[in-house]
Amino acid sequence: MRLLIAIFLPFLLFFTIGRPFSGIICLILQITLIGWIPAALWAVYTLSQYNTDKKIRESQGA
Repeated sequence: MRLLIAIFLPFLLFFTIGRPFSGIICLILQITLIGWIPAALWAVYTLSQYNTDKKIRESQGA
């Protein structure tokens, strides 16, 4: 579900993972049509990093 959000509403993804400052910057980038593609790529990359960090934290806690 977050992957779809990252593609269609990139700025919203940053708010769902707790990075509101990045979300505001992404929203400014997303306002332009040309900036939408870099914003979506940035959001997908950040989502993959978030998932990796989450798995690392889970493995260290277990």
